[in-house]
Amino acid sequence: MKKIYLLPLLCAMSLPAAAQYVSGKGSDATSPLHLQKPDYTMPYDVPKQEEVKALLDRMFTYLDGATPAMMIDKKTGAEYTNTKSIDNNVTLKMGDYRLNSYEWGVTYGAMLRVADVTGDKRYSEYVRKRFNFIAAWTPAIQKAVESGKLTTKEVPFGAFLKPHALDDCGAICAAMIKGIRSKNADGQLKPLLDIFADFISNKEHRLADGTLARIRPLKNSMWLDDMYMAIPALAQLSLYTGEKKYMDDAIKQFKQFVPRMFNTEKGIYMHGWIEGMEPHPQFHWGRANGWALLTATELLDVLPENHPDRAYVLSQFRAHVKGLAGYQSATGFWHQLLDRNDSYLETSATAIYTYCIARGINKGWLNAEAYAPMAVLGWNAVSTKINDKGEVEGTCVGTGMGFDPAFYYFRPVNNKAAHGYGPVIMAAAEIIQLVKSSNMKINDSAVHYYQK
Repeated sequence: MKKIYLLPLLCAMSLPAAAQYVSGKGSDATSPLHLQKPDYTMPYDVPKQEEVKALLDRMFTYLDGATPAMMIDKKTGAEYTNTKSIDNNVTLKMGDYRLNSYEWGVTYGAMLRVADVTGDKRYSEYVRKRFNFIAAWTPAIQKAVESGKLTTKEVPFGAFLKPHALDDCGAICAAMIKGIRSKNADGQLKPLLDIFADFISNKEHRLADGTLARIRPLKNSMWLDDMYMAIPALAQLSLYTGEKKYMDDAIKQFKQFVPRMFNTEKGIYMHGWIEGMEPHPQFHWGRANGWALLTATELLDVLPENHPDRAYVLSQFRAHVKGLAGYQSATGFWHQLLDRNDSYLETSATAIYTYCIARGINKGWLNAEAYAPMAVLGWNAVSTKINDKGEVEGTCVGTGMGFDPAFYYFRPVNNKAAHGYGPVIMAAAEIIQLVKSSNMKINDSAVHYYQK
């Protein structure tokens, strides 16, 4: 009877799954073993500005072709240019992405940031062209709807004229005002901004204390996503109109979302909160945490240094970044459910965190030595998800709210998920700025931040 030796097998099974072993000749006396190259599964170095820009340009080329700003005749497919009249025979030329979606609101803002950081005006012209297109067609569309000439369900930019949710107007409102403030859009957008401001302030559902909420999937549901879908727009409206009430509401929303949804022990947010639910399950979805962190970032971008609530927003931003630091994987990505390592690694959330952390360093809100390596690792991970076509891979599709793990674990990923593009573009821009303004380098095999 053969003897079975289990000890080596048991020892092998007990080794950490992520451990990597690199064989090499020599000994520590003849060849320092600590200088052997680790078997990284992603780039591990300080990104080069020109390499990041090349990836940006690849995405730009793809998106510029995939988002045509054009009306066409439905029957002939020919371009239709009469902006004074439109009827059911005219429609938007189909592309891969919608010019008026909240995801594209993020993308427009990201494009403006690239133009600001790199000086490449193609990116700001992309925004200008599409905002001018929207502004030029809106009066004719509105007139045609009111007169009954446009009766189809798919009215071009119909959600702008009659928003039904914050998704229809919040992110795009903030982006349009950024475009106006940077002189990449003009006053023709004002009628739309008035509609957006009215919906956010007066028509979206709210709890008894004024907190923005939804009536789905259950009555009085708070979605973490709605921090981003409303608060940056309110803050930008305050700058655009000069009316303090919008900034007051933005701060009020922030201060009422945080205590309900931020888990102080974990340092991250729950995705959904239902009024009256007890006990309350918590699922810490990656991209929703990204929207929350991006909200704090955009508030800090515009709040005056002497604003009485700036310290609160900054403290919360730092607490969230500190919490997220503990959940970054060895590959640089964060998980779909942040605190569940068996959920998949997700691109859009990783890109948003990378942007916000790099932005925080560039603005002096975060300790650069502590967090720059985290941002660089995040970018290096994201960079591997930009394919040869310029598509972003590994992005979770649009996601509602759930209270069981399977809902989040099995959400599909898709190259055409619009949520990936704005975050990756803004992350690239901010990483370029971080590299440009510092002397980051490899020291003793690790990435370190050094001031320029």
